[in-house]
Amino acid sequence: MHWEQLLSLKRFGDKHKRLRSEQDALRPGFDVDYDRIIFSTPFRLLQDKTQVVPFSKTNFVHTRLTHSLEVSVVARSLGRMVGQAVLKKHPSLQAIQGYAANDFGSITAAAALAHDIGNPPFGHSGEKAIGHFFTHGSGKAYASQLSVAQWHDLTHFEGNANGYRILNRFHQEKGGLRLSYATLGSFIKYPKASVPVKPSAHIAHKKYGYFQSEKAFFEDLVAELGLEKIGNTDTYARHPMVYLVEAADDICYTLIDFEDGINLGLIPEEYALEFLVKIVAENINTDKYSKMPYLEDRIAYLRAISINTLVKEAAEMFMQHETEILSGSFNTSLLEKSKFKVQIEDIIKISVQNIYRSKEVLEKELMGFRAINGLLETYTNAAVNKLQGKENTFDKLVLQTLPTQVLEVAHSDLYTQLMQICSHVALLTDSQAMDLNKKLNG
Repeated sequence: MHWEQLLSLKRFGDKHKRLRSEQDALRPGFDVDYDRIIFSTPFRLLQDKTQVVPFSKTNFVHTRLTHSLEVSVVARSLGRMVGQAVLKKHPSLQAIQGYAANDFGSITAAAALAHDIGNPPFGHSGEKAIGHFFTHGSGKAYASQLSVAQWHDLTHFEGNANGYRILNRFHQEKGGLRLSYATLGSFIKYPKASVPVKPSAHIAHKKYGYFQSEKAFFEDLVAELGLEKIGNTDTYARHPMVYLVEAADDICYTLIDFEDGINLGLIPEEYALEFLVKIVAENINTDKYSKMPYLEDRIAYLRAISINTLVKEAAEMFMQHETEILSGSFNTSLLEKSKFKVQIEDIIKISVQNIYRSKEVLEKELMGFRAINGLLETYTNAAVNKLQGKENTFDKLVLQTLPTQVLEVAHSDLYTQLMQICSHVALLTDSQAMDLNKKLNG
């Protein structure tokens, strides 16, 4: 893979090549990507979607919106560090093509801003709820009418793939938000279809990144960016900057979920210094730390130092392995190579035990699970009945509650109908899903 292609400014529907040297100096194309995402409706809805604790009333807890903003800030810093090093190693990118270090930061910031935009209500339990409806609910009746890949899209509904769908289909006739291909490439953590499942241990095979409904556009994207297939598989190598977006996300959810757990009283404060001491050792001012009177300030101080340390190390890891990354042979995340890997794993382990599996979280996820299944039951029955010419009065009323863009596919094939409904339910916020299910199902 080559940086000249990977930094493509092309947008869906372009008939002429966009050159970096011709971009607006004050607002280049990659900055436009960021602006379009942050002003979009799907991004705004993240303010009422679960990050850790659903429906929390405390100011401490992060939502998907605040998490995405924080990941974007970290990714921007990481992108700029790497961009500076890449331009030094490949000077023609700047001297001839006109790229700047800030371009790398803008691309990673935009991709990171959107990285959770496709997540259903209630986080990963929401993904499982959609899959459960098709594997164990009434949705399993549709299995024989779909291809293997289409069926796997539904039974293993994936927020990453739904995010790619949203970015490219939110305004169908215009190709979605029309982001640059460099930003879209940096968004796709798993550049493969839903099948085959995990064909190798390569990190790009861990999940999947696009539904069958977006296959044609995905193929156009990888061709423009020059992404190459991994070995004899149908999986493409990741865009290099995916590793930076992923590292920013890993850093934030590891440290900030941990911080939330301490502020909520789910994790004892003494664990903070115990688990972070090696990460902050070289930069902490112990006198300053000991004089802070408030828990929130002490934890925030440790978190800030830890993020800064891990960002610098991730940038160093990227440049050490840049040749492997460009060849597609680098098969793990950047933090897997971190000298702080053990500390990171310990923090995640305690967060899983004390936060993600806490009674409060599990009870609210169960409520969300039932709400999502109730909505899918109601919507799919109505849509399929209409498709088969069997709709009744209740079905007509149900369909009238759906947005126009969902109703526009009322006469399409079954897969498109089901995928459109799943995407609609996935776009709902936690509160919307709960309230709508109550209204539709009494």
